[in-house]
Amino acid sequence: MRIIIAGAGEVGTHLAKMLAKERHDIVLIDPNEEKLHFPTSAEILPVVGNPVSIRDLKEAGVRKADLFVSVTPQESSNITACMLASELGARKTMARINNYEYLQPGNKEIFDKLGIDSMIYPEMLAAKEIVTAVGRPWTRQYWELFGGAIILIGVKIRANSPLVSSTLAELHSSQKLYHIVAINRRNQTLIPGGNDSIEADDLVYFTTTQEHVRDVRILSGKSEPEVKKVVIMGGSRIAIRTAQYLPHHIRVKVIETSREKSHRIAEVVPGNVLIINGDGRDPDLLMQEGLKDAQAFVALTENSSTNILACVAARRSGVFKTIAHIENLDYIPLAESMDIGSVINKKLIAASHIYQFLLKADVSNIKFLTFANADVAELVARPNSKITSKQVKDLKLPKDLTLGGLIRDGVPMMVEGDTQIQAHDHAVVFCLDSALRKLEEYFN
Repeated sequence: MRIIIAGAGEVGTHLAKMLAKERHDIVLIDPNEEKLHFPTSAEILPVVGNPVSIRDLKEAGVRKADLFVSVTPQESSNITACMLASELGARKTMARINNYEYLQPGNKEIFDKLGIDSMIYPEMLAAKEIVTAVGRPWTRQYWELFGGAIILIGVKIRANSPLVSSTLAELHSSQKLYHIVAINRRNQTLIPGGNDSIEADDLVYFTTTQEHVRDVRILSGKSEPEVKKVVIMGGSRIAIRTAQYLPHHIRVKVIETSREKSHRIAEVVPGNVLIINGDGRDPDLLMQEGLKDAQAFVALTENSSTNILACVAARRSGVFKTIAHIENLDYIPLAESMDIGSVINKKLIAASHIYQFLLKADVSNIKFLTFANADVAELVARPNSKITSKQVKDLKLPKDLTLGGLIRDGVPMMVEGDTQIQAHDHAVVFCLDSALRKLEEYFN
């Protein structure tokens, strides 16, 4: 597949490297030649050019592009580039935006007519993940799949948990309340079998249904404090969206160093949000603003290391839940080792959406797990596909892939060895990076 990515910033460069590993024909175009000089072993064709120039798009080979993705910092440039690319022959286009209005259902037809097939707003998606993390503070990751019918939960297991030293066979749930789909241990992810056991400090991923989330929490030995106060460090666009999305009964304080920016934020956030003009790195200021009374602390500055260190300090001050915005992927294992509660990464969020365009199977949603080199996907089993041919235990699924649950006729259920997937079932598939492409073989 030929994919042209416009914008060699952090998101564009990460996408180019990731997709090149999938053996796609990748072209990365940017007007700044320096941005196109980056170390990589992947085959990426760098093109110095303006993505809103018809001549430059033609020279980049847009006529033969299967997918054109524009992720420059300028929303207007991304929209224009996608319009031009579509008109010049690109089969599918996707634009990065920062205006939520464009995503409203009534406006989709407008952009369809303009030749824009999909739009990504990473900051909005990141804010929604933060709100979810605040709402379930005992989890590392909490994702609702199939509209909430099946839940994926990542939980850090402590030494006092009843799960420790138990094998999956011993934990087999006769009532099928949950399914353990993966274990991340010392930054290595494994798809476990019945003989694998759980150790202290493992990050364990469960799939379950809405009514059994509490069972998973109790099984993991976790408490669930009510979040009444949240402190946010950094007045970024993610911070503004987060403040707007958090429930109104939660008191929110946003600490921003820029006085001018503080005034702008105050004009757009709801009444339960208090804007503090000051340096969130100052521990005295944090104590003065009641950090010890907060149940959640969210670090959203542009500096990943600052966010990590701020979260560590917040944990030491007694804050139950910490969330860090980390754009440097190399820092994510460090954040895990330092016990940061949840990590937000816009690159992975954007990558999840673009992968939906690349897989030929009926994929409605893909998420890249922040703390694990693994992915979870929602797929539809097509009639006569390989996945429907036998019971799960007889399918000889790759060891780096497992089925976490399914929806059949609107009813969610866990998947066991004697389960047989039927045509049109909606399945949750958990797989390591190496197995993502194998999904097509089983579901098509």
